[in-house]
Amino acid sequence: MLLATHLERVFILKEKGQDIRLTDPEPRWSVEAVMNFYAGTYPMLTTAKVSAPQIKDDAVEYRFESVMGTKG
Repeated sequence: MLLATHLERVFILKEKGQDIRLTDPEPRWSVEAVMNFYAGTYPMLTTAKVSAPQIKDDAVEYRFESVMGTKG
């Protein structure tokens, strides 16, 4: 028998060299809406991009990656 399961979404933010695991505030929201939701707490998300999702440990993992460059 084939069984379908719903995978939990997990959002990963790298800040100061550490991965911060963010829970899904609302499974019906788009990934962009989740990023906007957390932008109030993590301002770098206002300019971040989202990596392609990866399935890891029975969850769909999205990484928020900073697109801020360096000067010089």
